Amino acid sequence: MNSSAPTPHNSAALGDIASTVIMPGDPKRAKYIADNFLKNAVCFNEVRGMLGYTGTYKGKRISVMGSGMGCASMGIYAYELYKFYNVDRIVRIGSCGSFGKRLKLLDTFLVNKVFSEGNFALTLRNSKEHIIEANKELNEEIIQSAKKLNIDLKCGNGITCECFDWYIDKEKMLSRIPKDFDYEVVEMEAYALFNTAEHLKKEAACLLTVVDSNTDKASVSSEDREKSLNDMILIALETATNKER
Repeated sequence: MNSSAPTPHNSAALGDIASTVIMPGDPKRAKYIADNFLKNAVCFNEVRGMLGYTGTYKGKRISVMGSGMGCASMGIYAYELYKFYNVDRIVRIGSCGSFGKRLKLLDTFLVNKVFSEGNFALTLRNSKEHIIEANKELNEEIIQSAKKLNIDLKCGNGITCECFDWYIDKEKMLSRIPKDFDYEVVEMEAYALFNTAEHLKKEAACLLTVVDSNTDKASVSSEDREKSLNDMILIALETATNKER
């Protein structure tokens, strides 16, 4: 592949994308971040509607791009960013469902490890491991960013599910998780991101907002939801400034 040519899924030229990328699942959320948080943001990708932008935040160059939903989509975009665009770090930001009573609706949550039943790791890197960690150094930077911003951040483990969890027999799925794996949230992309980063010797983290709970059925206002999502975005942006030129 020509180093200046686009990939099959990204029309950006080499140099258009910063070394740190914040990745929401929804490309419209990438546009929201570019419009509301970045200065002088320029769109570098519109292929398949997967919007990507590069701009500045606190004077540092930052990129934001959608990943789509699920491991397959995340795996494609993360691989191409790491492999062909010199991206060193990806921080996934997104939504999750929670288990148990510790997490409340709209809490901000940082993933330490995820479990998946899927074969993404086996296919990508011949690994039969079903549990994988986020980058510890990047996670520690995210924790420090949250403290700096005075935003409450909870940390723990999660499940990456390949099917939207509303549509499955959740109890049967949960019964297959190793008994010694303590999990609190379910989402759909972190396992692919962490494995892709491990395979290419890059860094990855996953920062989430709780939007659904097995125990907390309270309704939340659109204003509260937006503020909570903005808290997650601000933590990611603050972290992204640490190593950006």
